[in-house]
Amino acid sequence: FGDSSYIVHYLRMLGWDLFGAVQTGSNFGIEQKHESPYLSSVAPGTMVSDGLSMMNTSFSSTSFSMSRVSIGGNCFFGNNIAYPPGATVGNNCLLGTKTMVPLDGHLRENVGLLGSPCFEIPRSVQRDSRFDYLKSGAEFHRRLAAKNRHNLVTIGLYLLAQWSRFYLTILVGLTALAFYHILGALVFPLATVITLLVTVAYSILLERAAGGFRSLTPQFCSIYDNYFWWHERLWKMFAPNFFSGTPVRTVIWRLLGVRIGSMVFDDGCGIAEKSLVTIGDQCTLNAGAVIQCHSLEDGTFKSDHSSIGSNCTLGVGAFVHYGVTINDGAILGPDSFLMKGEEIPPYAQWGGNPARIM
Repeated sequence: FGDSSYIVHYLRMLGWDLFGAVQTGSNFGIEQKHESPYLSSVAPGTMVSDGLSMMNTSFSSTSFSMSRVSIGGNCFFGNNIAYPPGATVGNNCLLGTKTMVPLDGHLRENVGLLGSPCFEIPRSVQRDSRFDYLKSGAEFHRRLAAKNRHNLVTIGLYLLAQWSRFYLTILVGLTALAFYHILGALVFPLATVITLLVTVAYSILLERAAGGFRSLTPQFCSIYDNYFWWHERLWKMFAPNFFSGTPVRTVIWRLLGVRIGSMVFDDGCGIAEKSLVTIGDQCTLNAGAVIQCHSLEDGTFKSDHSSIGSNCTLGVGAFVHYGVTINDGAILGPDSFLMKGEEIPPYAQWGGNPARIM
């Protein structure tokens, strides 16, 4: 139900306190975590991207304690935020991707927070207010209803896609049983290999079909624009990370639309907008690294190309945003956040959040 109006009702049924939630059609993404839904609350008007972790539990070597985690109203949270109890963050705050939430000092309100440790930035920029007229009035209700209908179709297509994948798996198994009297026990390893190949081919075909078998182009639009609804549907049809850590992974990236060179080692990198990414030769993409060519601040969707040169390294858990250029031989350190529009010079080593020269 993530990225749709229905996620609010789902989290409420789990036990989250979302009293008075203002429906935007994209209140939460698809990856939220909590340790107790009954101790998790979000005030009205807040939008959350993927990767929010509500840290309700504190542990010592012998015991643990549970605490309520409350998020203020009219906030926007970027990706991968670990939100602890006692945060000194109030209403109308923007938290950038991987921001370290402050636990001391004055109460932050009406500001943006970025980095680890965090520092204050403007809450919003003029460019992001371009589509504010779509967030209220009759036009908002009309477009929200249209988005809900589109998301219902997406949910139906997602369920159909998963059912088809399961059907193909069962079909291969039943076919193998039919040949058991001819091949004997050999049918079982053969069926396993065929199931893997069919699953990989089906997943690649599904994602390319969801993208219309064409390359993406940079976008700047509202979440109430038809294009964004289509892009949301593409997210739901992503192929899993097959064969991470093997040479086959590079082949799969090419089939999915990534422009990628030779001798690239990918140990589990995630790429959201495949056809907006270019990767050179002999690069190393470590486990947990993410290349995300989009942003979704306050209901405004932005995407752009990102380019990684040859002989580059993305550290474990590194996060690369959109409009980024990493030149040949450069290294981005573990758990770093490379901001939108940044350029790393050739053979430089950057790290931190936000990433800078080390």
